[in-house]
Amino acid sequence: MLMQAVSQVHLDLDGAWPRDVFCDGEYLDCREWGAQLRYSTTRGLVCDFFQHVQSRLAPFTLYGSGDYHYLTALWLRRIDEPFTLVSFDNHPDWDIRPPHWCCGTWLNRAFELPNLKRAVVWGCGNFELNWPNRLFANHKALRADRLRVWPWRERISKSAQEIWPGMSRENWRERFAEFAAGMKGEKIYVTVDIDCLGRDHSFTNWENGLFSSEDIAWALGELRSHAEMLGGDLCGAYSPIRYARFKQSIEGTLDHPKLEKIGQAEAAQRNRRALGIIWPALTGRNQHHAGADQDHARP
Repeated sequence: MLMQAVSQVHLDLDGAWPRDVFCDGEYLDCREWGAQLRYSTTRGLVCDFFQHVQSRLAPFTLYGSGDYHYLTALWLRRIDEPFTLVSFDNHPDWDIRPPHWCCGTWLNRAFELPNLKRAVVWGCGNFELNWPNRLFANHKALRADRLRVWPWRERISKSAQEIWPGMSRENWRERFAEFAAGMKGEKIYVTVDIDCLGRDHSFTNWENGLFSSEDIAWALGELRSHAEMLGGDLCGAYSPIRYARFKQSIEGTLDHPKLEKIGQAEAAQRNRRALGIIWPALTGRNQHHAGADQDHARP
């Protein structure tokens, strides 16, 4: 179980969120690590980073761009009892190819943890589920039912729909309510990458999904009403990209999509509104983060 005096921490790697984003909780300045950990990193660096921050982590972690989502596999190391991982993400992050520590491969690092029973990903809507990209999924975990995905049917091919029935915007809440009810008495950890939200709800370094902020808050409420939430995290806000190594830069540049340009003020406003709606539902705290405009934080 995750037991910590401070229940939430803002771990700042890249300036994706303002320093004063919380009314309470701890701010941890890790920007000197940002370029080294962006998109992917080495096994040595990820070990050094975890040793650096481990003693100051909290059950609920806010951190930067989705390029750092693989750090969730580090946060999960602190859980010492069987649990289910619930992920809201536009990408399955299941790729078995190198890099070993990378935002697109991190579920494989999570499956190395003995206490992780299964991972369930909601909201995938990207090319990874289509042929031939699904060849690189973690099929061992899929066959063992340790990995389940609930993609948007309209975003995947007909052949992918035969493998994963998925969901539509008309029936997804019904499907999710059934899932949450089936988690009664279970212990869970929830990770939210806000690229699972539609473009009107978030601006990220990756392609956007179809959820609204209110959808995710509702889903978190469903989970809390049935399961015991051990902790959670939220990432995905846009930040300018900086790399520390040539190989990392080449891989990351080739993998990232070309995004529509948007003003920084508008991007920040969308993401802070999403945070103001999702974060209280994730942490179970009925308060908004510091500096949030109440008009923008309101559903």
